[in-house]
Amino acid sequence: MSSTTLRAITHRLTTTPVEQLPSIASFLATSLTDCAELLSTPQTQKSGKSDSDNAVQIHKLKTRLASLLQDRSVEGRWTAVILVKATVEAGQWEILRGYEPIVRSLISILAKPDPISTRKMCIITLTRIFHLTYQYPTLVREITTPQLPGFITAALNLVSTITKTSSGSIRKPKPNTPFMEIVLHALLELIPRHITIFRPFGAQLRTLLAEVIGSSSPAYFPGNVIEAAEQLLVSLHKCAPKDQAGSGWKDDCKSTILSIHRTVDHVFRAVVEQWESVDATLMHTRPNYSQEMGDGSSDGLGLPGWSGLHSGVDRLIALLQILSGFISTPSAAAVALPIGSILDLTSRLTSVTVPPNGAASSQSGIQFNQEISRDEREALWMELPRIHIACMGLLSNVVSTLATSATAVTQTILEQAVWTFKGERFNRDLRSAVYGLLRSLVPVNGPAITKQSVLSLTDVLRSCCNDILPPAGDSSSTANSGSDSKSKSKGGQGTANADAFLNPDLQKSRQTQAASPFLDVQQNASGLLQAVFVSIPAELVPPSIRAEMDRSIILTSDKDAMFASVLNPVPAVKGRGAGSSIIPFLTRPYADQVEVEALVRPRMPVLMTAPELDAYVDEDEEVEDEDMADDSYNAAPKTAEFLKQPVSVPLQVPKADHSKAAIPVPTFHKRTFTEESTAEESTPQKQDVQTKKARFDEIIPTTSSQQPFSQPAPAITKTEAPKLSTHVPTTSTTVTSQAPQEAVEDSDDELPTLNIESDTDEEDDDVTMEG
Repeated sequence: MSSTTLRAITHRLTTTPVEQLPSIASFLATSLTDCAELLSTPQTQKSGKSDSDNAVQIHKLKTRLASLLQDRSVEGRWTAVILVKATVEAGQWEILRGYEPIVRSLISILAKPDPISTRKMCIITLTRIFHLTYQYPTLVREITTPQLPGFITAALNLVSTITKTSSGSIRKPKPNTPFMEIVLHALLELIPRHITIFRPFGAQLRTLLAEVIGSSSPAYFPGNVIEAAEQLLVSLHKCAPKDQAGSGWKDDCKSTILSIHRTVDHVFRAVVEQWESVDATLMHTRPNYSQEMGDGSSDGLGLPGWSGLHSGVDRLIALLQILSGFISTPSAAAVALPIGSILDLTSRLTSVTVPPNGAASSQSGIQFNQEISRDEREALWMELPRIHIACMGLLSNVVSTLATSATAVTQTILEQAVWTFKGERFNRDLRSAVYGLLRSLVPVNGPAITKQSVLSLTDVLRSCCNDILPPAGDSSSTANSGSDSKSKSKGGQGTANADAFLNPDLQKSRQTQAASPFLDVQQNASGLLQAVFVSIPAELVPPSIRAEMDRSIILTSDKDAMFASVLNPVPAVKGRGAGSSIIPFLTRPYADQVEVEALVRPRMPVLMTAPELDAYVDEDEEVEDEDMADDSYNAAPKTAEFLKQPVSVPLQVPKADHSKAAIPVPTFHKRTFTEESTAEESTPQKQDVQTKKARFDEIIPTTSSQQPFSQPAPAITKTEAPKLSTHVPTTSTTVTSQAPQEAVEDSDDELPTLNIESDTDEEDDDVTMEG
């Protein structure tokens, strides 16, 4: 079938006019995936007539694609780029080994004025080809090494221009280029695999990325382009020689920290900082208060100058993200993380928080700089949450990278996070960032956390409980209606929203749109509650906080959080009542879940570890015990006539001792003794029903003054139980048993003949039952 599909593809490519090929390009590319086994089979394994026909079809396909890449029409080149990528992914090495001319044709398309979609697809196809050749040294030598430098140059020419300077040539980004993001992602994909080829382009890439990151106009480069440029700048240290890879990472990381401090000197000039650095070598820049905030010179990373508070905060956030990238991205060599310098930096950034509304300098604990206007100071309060969000992201990457090695600094990070949360909890994004940081921090420090640290988290946990709850549905409408009624009652002219009357669903849609941004906050808050349930000892959490946490996860039906709460209950404390479980609230909405079933009704077998439990059991004895346990019987019916009459006392006969074979023992039979109990408490003849199955060897004489029954009973089998028929006359009591239909084959004794005559004396009119 694959050969038929391949023949059909080549036929369509050959016979269809070039102008109509784009309409069937996607269909042909999908069909090529069905021929993957045929395209990837080596030529040495093809030794038949059909194999030779397939080889001819593959050759036709390659020839046609090469011809379309050189076609004069835009439609032909676009179709060829699409099908080349599909053919390479289907054939792998067998197709790549002869694709050097096609790679050159693809690179030449980047320099042509083709549509944007064609050139973007060409960049993606070339990146995929270079990525697939990495695992084949022969293809790297034949294709990647000679062609990758040309691809890098062509890609950089799409997004930048070369400018001559006194120090050399640098690259300036083109404004409003549509290729910047895709080119940065392509280079970021190829750098880790081909570092020696990228080494000559390191200086050009650094100047280009510095211009992109330091651009003061966000309209040119959106946020996703800035993030890609930051990641690529972090990866440039991998292009250094092997003996300089570690030192390059260390120098870049140190330059980033110094650049952040230099930027903070200007951004925080509206306040007098109380922070003191632990690094005596750190030099501060004294800003000029008479001029607009800004830094005109480039920093250690080569980023250009900036001007204005908002641009300064953007630069500070970009530097924090670059430093976070250095921490989280794998390095080319073993490096030492500057944890002390990073915590010193975050301590400076979190020491300044937004003061309460209307709070003066003395009340907020922050000393204002009187040389700075109030407008700039208020603008700083508005920008502080953005800075602290980036700071929380940096600390989260530190904890995630170090994992359990971060235990020594978790207390410091916890204090900084809680301090920032108390000052700026009004910001939703900051709350989400703090929740995310504590979510990664609690599992590391939770088992060894102190009571005081848990108490410091009470405000954060209460905020988590509020954030995971859905917003009130009618709170806003109720408040509006109340305010409208008050205004109307005062006689003022009230305004009404006519659209709300014409469209009643308008208010619900607005509430839904307002609730959608809370998804990130709810996820991080739920994750933090789960981490607290699992990692922090339950006895350290205050009972009121634990009750509020349980209540919140029950109201939101958070399955994972309820699982964590059930698996870590509050331990019993002396003087306090037993804690209640929330298992019923977990099983109601999730009764069909497998994990809930395993939690409520576990079916894991009991593990036998005692030596006596592991011993083997005799199979015959086990079968006999099962037979005895499975025997059934039919008790006498509880009738009113029977309850009024006395019942005789059964014989008390011990088991026979068969070890004494020489002593003649009279033969007795198995029988069942039944003692009936009445339902009334006042009846003196109330007794429990007991069934006894035994083998008799001798008779113990009774001490009763009256003669007991001597009516024998038949043996009881597992298949059919004996039936007791009780007849109670006025003068005497007679018990009659029916014989079973079949004898028990496994019984050691012979079945006796039933004596249906009564053993009682005819002179006795009444028989009294004792016991």
